Amino acid sequence: MNRIPVNEPDLTGNEQAYVLDAVKSGWISGGQYVKNFERMFAEFVGTKYAITTTSGTAALHLAVASLGIGPGDEVIVPALTIIATVNAVCYTGATPVLVDSEPDTYNIDPNLIEAKITPKTRAILPVHLYGHPADMDPILELARRYHLRTVEDAAEAHGAKYRGRMCGGLGNVNCFSFYGNKIITTGEGGMVTTDDDVLAERVSRLKDLSHSKERRFMHTDVAYTLRMTNIQAALGVAQMERANQFIGKKRWMADTYKQALDGIPGILLPIEKPWAFNVYWMYAILVTSEFGCSRDELMTRLNDRGIDTRSFFFPMHIQPVFKKMGLFREEYYPVAERLSEQGMYLPSGLTITEEQINQVADAIRSIHREVSG
Repeated sequence: MNRIPVNEPDLTGNEQAYVLDAVKSGWISGGQYVKNFERMFAEFVGTKYAITTTSGTAALHLAVASLGIGPGDEVIVPALTIIATVNAVCYTGATPVLVDSEPDTYNIDPNLIEAKITPKTRAILPVHLYGHPADMDPILELARRYHLRTVEDAAEAHGAKYRGRMCGGLGNVNCFSFYGNKIITTGEGGMVTTDDDVLAERVSRLKDLSHSKERRFMHTDVAYTLRMTNIQAALGVAQMERANQFIGKKRWMADTYKQALDGIPGILLPIEKPWAFNVYWMYAILVTSEFGCSRDELMTRLNDRGIDTRSFFFPMHIQPVFKKMGLFREEYYPVAERLSEQGMYLPSGLTITEEQINQVADAIRSIHREVSG
């Protein structure tokens, strides 16, 4: 059986040629590809700086740390996100504070943020989940009013736009991931973007052992080694050459799924708000009781037909690690919990074909007929 993977990168451009060139040059750690990748990505997002890192998680950690956030501080984060977002806050010793989700975009609900702001709050960290932008203007206004910083987690939103402005260029300091399933991939890797000279300098120092400006191997802070290699950046440069093509493919995928899945009872399709440009990192659907079986049973039946899927993330307040830490006790986020129970994403890779999308849709229709009698 030829399985349909949930994701597969497109590496059919100059990836092999550039990686081989990096190897032949001998510059396999730092090098020109790192510089070129940072320049290309800054131009793509529209920020003054783009700083490579080892992962999206590292980018988040460096972004929060660059703001001087630490023990005794609070950072507001969505209840529904990948755990890396909240881990990055915990790495600094600060306390994450959760806010429930919007039911339609799956992102942090800006109407619920102000109630969570306290004198200890230092920053708001929205996530552009599954490729749809968070509603940023109300968030940025709250940040201005309460003198807070904003950190965008745009790991899943390469090329997404909010009211015509590029995601990952709206906050004080912002983060991307280039993991193997992302729209732009370097296998592992991440990027911090900012227009702030001071924050860019702090991120650059913290990711590279914080060498003194005056003398190398004299260090000014307890810092990290979170540098991207030249080989990874070579992949990134090749990927950036086709970034707009990839984004177009994602939106074509979403349009094709929308037509193929239209009218199936109990299947709620992802939306695109009028102010949003959704890049559909993953084609994320909800499975309600009207379908005739649970989300988990649908995933099992699709797996039996050779179709790979993934469930939504689990909310942060039910994560065992945070329970052990004593966080989020007796907290309840009903929208995040419902989305986590009902949400799944379908095969969404950059190599997906129209035939495969139709195969997935036909399988879902067939399963609906089976379970609904």
